[in-house]
Parts: sequence; structure tokens; C-alpha cells
Amino acid sequence: MRVGFVGLGRMGAHMARNLVQAGHAVTVFDVRPEAVEVLVELGAEAASSAVGVAPRAEFVFTSLPGPVEVTGTWQGDYGLLANLETGAIGIDLSTVGADTSRSVESEARSRGKRYMDAPVSGGVGGAEAGTLSLMIGGSEEDFEEAFPVLSAIGSSDKIYRCGDIGAGSVTKLVNNLIGMTTNVVIAEAFSMGVKAGVDANVLLDVVTASSGNSATLAQWKDSVLQRDFTPGFMLALGHKDVRLALELAEQLDIPMPVTSVGKERLAAALAEGWGEEAVAVVARLQERDADTVIDGRPSNS
Repeated sequence: MRVGFVGLGRMGAHMARNLVQAGHAVTVFDVRPEAVEVLVELGAEAASSAVGVAPRAEFVFTSLPGPVEVTGTWQGDYGLLANLETGAIGIDLSTVGADTSRSVESEARSRGKRYMDAPVSGGVGGAEAGTLSLMIGGSEEDFEEAFPVLSAIGSSDKIYRCGDIGAGSVTKLVNNLIGMTTNVVIAEAFSMGVKAGVDANVLLDVVTASSGNSATLAQWKDSVLQRDFTPGFMLALGHKDVRLALELAEQLDIPMPVTSVGKERLAAALAEGWGEEAVAVVARLQERDADTVIDGRPSNS
């Protein structure tokens, strides 16, 4: 299949590579020429602009930071929708609000084009391994048609049609709200345990084998406990996702007191200049406030 791909960030680059390695003819664009060059060396073609990936493509993917980039890339007379081939399907992998996805899809329909929201979960590791979860919002027909190409970037048993357009975006916000704010609770709990005299590694081993376990906690073994905040998912993006979730909750008149506090802690960590570090870096705030360090390295155990 002929595929266009726009947005070669840390996750997008891996997804585009997996499409190439799956045998698809992939044309790529990114604002960073060096990112494009890496994909070209692997067998992709380079486009000189975002709309340049659309000619002859059966599927066009975007993987972008947020709503502004998504609407700016897809909409308008100079956007991807205006340049999609008849019969092609546009697929956005970004995490945005449902309103953004529905706005783009509405313009797509007005132009006689097709569009789905398909945010992903699994971090850089999942993107590299091709084992991401995908949350799709779109018609059943478009979902089934796109499934073979989606299977190149995600595990076939973790590709979900969540409902009509926007449902994938809502599902992703639910997922990320839980994952991002859970870091705040874990930081509070572990700072208490460590300051009370229990080794951080003991806490991790016991809690991961008990009812307090979560996918978020599993990531702490190699991040907080090793003092390594290299991002699989950046704090700045995590904060953006929680903000979008709270905006949706406000539209629906749903109280979110715990999430609101979590967002405040993420915002405080962002204000420290840690936006490009892993979301778990929010633990540093708790360590400072609790006057303790959640360090699991041998010399500190």
C-alpha cells in the first residue's frame, strides 16, 4: 500500500519505520530534515511539505503534538484534506480533544474525503516494537479497510474501534488522565514509605505484586528509582493531555477534583523546566516537599 506520514517525532519516526519495514511504500515529511533523512535511508521517500505526502497515497497518517498542529496540517485549502486522493483515508495518531477530531472529520466529509482519529498508547518502546495500542474513532467500514496498515504500527489484538469519530480521542484522554495523574499519587505514597524507612526497591517489588500495581508504577523501576527521567512520554505532553481531559469534563459538567489537583502538580513540574523529561519527573516535587529522595540505586538502598 502507498502511505503518507507526517510527523517524525520520537514515536512517529518508529511508526513510519515499521510501515516501511512492513513493505508499504511510505512518503514522509517532518519539519526537521534530519528526521526525514533517517527514514529515507531505510527506504522511504521524502516529501518537501506535509501535503506532499498525499499524492497517490491510500492512507495518510499524522503524528503531531496537539490540536493546533492537527488542525493546521489537515484543514483549509492548503491542508491535507484538500490534497487527499479520492478514496484515501486520513488517520490522525495524535492525542487531541474529540472536538478537534470531529471538526477535521466534518471538513473531510464536506470535501468527500474520509478521516479517522486513531491515538496510540505504549510509549516510545511500543512504537519501536510495533506493539502499540490504537484507539480508533470512525466508521466500521473505514476501520476494517485500514486495519491491515494499522497492524504495522500496533498489535493486531490491541487495535480497538471505540465508536464513531472522536471516540478514539475520548478513550485516549481517559487512558492518559489515569496514567499521568497516577504518577502524582505514586510519588506521594513512595515518599511516605521511604521516609518511614522502607527501601524504595522493596516498595516497588511488593506493590507491583499487590493490588496497588499499575502500568505507570512499572515504569518507575527504570525512571524514578534509577534517577533517569529520559522521556518515553514527555511531561509537557502529559500536562497537555490532562488539560484536554479537564476541558472535556467541563463541557460534560463532570466534577474532577482529584484530576484537578493532579494537573496542578504536573503544571508545577512543568514550571520547573522539566517539560521535556518523563512525566514521572513530577516525583521530584514530592521529594522536595517531603524532604526525601525515592532512590533505588544500590548505593542508596
